Amino acid sequence: MESHGKMGSKVPGAKGRSGSKEGRDEGGSLDSAMALTEANFASFAYEDGMSGSKRLPLAWVVDKMPYVPLAFLGLALYRAWIELIYVGSFIPFPYDGSAIHNYYDIAMICTLFLCAALHRRIEPIFRSRVFYVAVAVFMLAGTVGMFAGLYGHASRACGIFSVVTGGVGTAGIILLWSELYASLSPYRVGLYYSASIVAAACVLYLCRGLLLPWQFGMAMLLPLGSLAFVALGFIGLPPAERPHASTARFSFPWKPVLIMAVYAFAYGLRELSQYDMGIGPHSSPGALVVGVLLFLWIYLRGSTFDFSYFYRVALPLMMGAFLVLPAFGTLNEVVSDCFATASYTAFSVLIMLILANMSYRYGMSAVWLFGIERGVRALFAMGGRYTAQELALVGDPDTNALIIGVITVALVVIGTLLFTSEKDFSSRWGVSFRAEGASQADLARMRREDRALRCDELAGQFGLSPREREVLQLLARRRTVGQIQTDLVVSKDTVKTHVKHIYRKMDIHSRAELFDLLGMGEEE
Repeated sequence: MESHGKMGSKVPGAKGRSGSKEGRDEGGSLDSAMALTEANFASFAYEDGMSGSKRLPLAWVVDKMPYVPLAFLGLALYRAWIELIYVGSFIPFPYDGSAIHNYYDIAMICTLFLCAALHRRIEPIFRSRVFYVAVAVFMLAGTVGMFAGLYGHASRACGIFSVVTGGVGTAGIILLWSELYASLSPYRVGLYYSASIVAAACVLYLCRGLLLPWQFGMAMLLPLGSLAFVALGFIGLPPAERPHASTARFSFPWKPVLIMAVYAFAYGLRELSQYDMGIGPHSSPGALVVGVLLFLWIYLRGSTFDFSYFYRVALPLMMGAFLVLPAFGTLNEVVSDCFATASYTAFSVLIMLILANMSYRYGMSAVWLFGIERGVRALFAMGGRYTAQELALVGDPDTNALIIGVITVALVVIGTLLFTSEKDFSSRWGVSFRAEGASQADLARMRREDRALRCDELAGQFGLSPREREVLQLLARRRTVGQIQTDLVVSKDTVKTHVKHIYRKMDIHSRAELFDLLGMGEEE
């Protein structure tokens, strides 16, 4: 079965990194491994495992619990570390918070852009022990330097050293986790990423109740734990599913990055006010609530989760409600900031899904994609903070609130228009494939992707049913009626009926005409 719009379904025609004929979700893939793990998880409901006849009390609770591998929740640890040390920290470090944030962002942005520029030399980074060690050293050095300031060693040089090393380390661990998540199906990306948002908030709430020495201990353990978990995540992937360097070249998907930049700037306009109240971006109630809702929504819908509804209807409306209304002061400041954080968090999940899906389907470099996207996002968020600070120095507060509100409305409208310009989640978002220098395997994969996208376009244009879409995809792969019968486990007469319906709806009479509509050449 091949489709584009549903999470958890087979990626159409994509060979991905495995090099297999049918894609990444066939036997021996991560799906099979995860199904086995979930079965083991469910066996705890029995006294003697799955073979036992007597179920434990409240075993039905275990049956209903969503399963998320612990390794993939390690992303939550670095999110918690960022807020614990640098971004909206509740620990009273003796440095100017705004200046520290800017230095930290600049170091992170430069590192992200540098890694993106050198991605062909350094990827896949998960194989480099030096990369892991360097990230750990930078993150731990930044942690020690920040806490040293609390014990009489606060100096400008020490502060700059701490934030620069922390920013470099943060960029490295972001790229490691991006490379891992880009190896997963969209369903798992959405489920695990939203679960990590919730877990990060819980870790931060725990840290708030600790004494300072214990907070230091946690700050030292969080980076190491996150690095250990990301390494375990890669080990848990079948070898064929792990990232590898690709010879294919693509134009950059500017649309999702520009959209994220728009909302990052809008969020930056309101970012400092929540820091003044001791609330960071990862522990905000807004981030926690949206993480829980997204996790439950994706989990309950399962493989029927429709991305197109998520970003074309729900998300733009939520952006307008959570950014526009708070900007005009309809709600009090605390609630407004929580809403702004919730909307920004939801949008970041969507961008993660879009870019990870591109890497998953096309084999695009995750280091390249996320290095540029996260760098641009941080740059525009910093621009939003700077704009808010400059506006605070001129005019009266009411005028400033009106100006910020107008800017926010304009940004929301621009972002929404950019969203609705795409047909569905699996569209290319402005990406074009460059054949020069690409291997034959990469060229073949891109042809299959083009063919699958064209089938989806024709299916929507001519109103084909879901089953007819599947048959169309198989016809485009030059499968015979007998082969389609075997693939779909239906009778030959059923296949012939579907083919007749497809031909009638598309007003064609032969496969040759179908191939002409698909733009398929003889070599395909």
